[in-house]
Amino acid sequence: MLNTHQASQLVRLRWTAFGIVGLAYVLSFFHRFAPAAISSDLQLAFNTTGASLGGLAATYFYVYTVMQIPTGILADTLGPRRVVAIGGVIAGIGSILFGMADTLAMASVGRLLVGLGVSVSFICMLKLNAVWFHDRHFGTATGTTILLGNMGSVLAAAPLAWALGFVSWRTVFIAVGIASLVLAALSWWFVRNHPGEAGLPSLRELDGKASHPKHEGHWYDGLLVVMKNRATWPGLWVNMGLAGTLFAFGGLWAVPFLHDVYGMDRAVATDHTTLLLAGFAIGAFFIGTLSDRLGRRKPVMFAGALVYSLCWLPLLFGMQMGSVVSHTLFFVMGLAAPSFTLSWACAKEVNPPALSGMATSVVNVGAFLGTAILQPLVGWVIDRAHAGNAAPLGVVDYQVGMGIMLGFSLMGLLAILFVRETYCRYAE
Repeated sequence: MLNTHQASQLVRLRWTAFGIVGLAYVLSFFHRFAPAAISSDLQLAFNTTGASLGGLAATYFYVYTVMQIPTGILADTLGPRRVVAIGGVIAGIGSILFGMADTLAMASVGRLLVGLGVSVSFICMLKLNAVWFHDRHFGTATGTTILLGNMGSVLAAAPLAWALGFVSWRTVFIAVGIASLVLAALSWWFVRNHPGEAGLPSLRELDGKASHPKHEGHWYDGLLVVMKNRATWPGLWVNMGLAGTLFAFGGLWAVPFLHDVYGMDRAVATDHTTLLLAGFAIGAFFIGTLSDRLGRRKPVMFAGALVYSLCWLPLLFGMQMGSVVSHTLFFVMGLAAPSFTLSWACAKEVNPPALSGMATSVVNVGAFLGTAILQPLVGWVIDRAHAGNAAPLGVVDYQVGMGIMLGFSLMGLLAILFVRETYCRYAE
């Protein structure tokens, strides 16, 4: 049992770590989705085509994808505190460089550094959740993490569009870069990797159970354990299909699509993406909480993925919708999309607890690999469809791109069938 001082210290350190690293995660979401709101500004500033714009936006996702497994290794070995602090410095420099860029090449370098820096925040957040919260509350803690992180995606939609009426997009990214540097310093000084660093017992010990054993041996032995486990891999495809389409659409193509197909101005289009991302934030919290309360992962995951996939059909065919219907569609799409977040819990629960960082990182590769593929691919097919056509872009130009999005989402839906049900606990 903890005395009053220890109990207060445990609560304070838990929420300090959650708050600081959570704010770093907010900035990662902001960078992920901001290109959608400033797509026209970027095209004007750098005189780019749709494919080039997709490539610039996807630079973030290329490096984010590559860094997922290394981040899991670093989180399990160095600990989240150091990793988040170093990542914050790199992201801050990258954001400032992006804001100051006068060429597409310089902007791409800045975007790459941003992706490198923020790529560590989420896996480190999951690692901290795994040690600072009870096992039975992991889904809820992760849902709350997504809810917090999505404040960044919401800020990257309508609020960013509003801010651009007063300051340039360059000023915004320089300010965000400075915020990243501040959070890096706070993480270094105030975050603790686990309760033991403060002389406190683990959460399992407080439940009267033995602490999870530490991993014995080199980190690559642990990585091999995770990668040889067949139950790890279905979650990667779930993430590629569901998260990949959501991030590619909400992070770049939603605003141009709504403008070109439905004639919406930037403010109205970003209102739709704001609802999409707000729905994602709310849905992630309730899906994680519902899963923990039901003691099941797969049924909740499958139901959400099915609804999300069906939401692509009206967009594929460019169905005419009134304002209420279109806003509702985007909100429901956002509510259902975070069903893929339960794949992180499943990956953690089918692998040894000491390897939770590596397990979640392997699965999370799918989300950013999918986005890195889809953002430029959709831009390329739009350019191809519109080649030689002097008329404005329309539904026909976007149709193949939306079909690719639907196909990826259905792939994610089918992959859920192969996920192992963990019943919200570690496999014995």
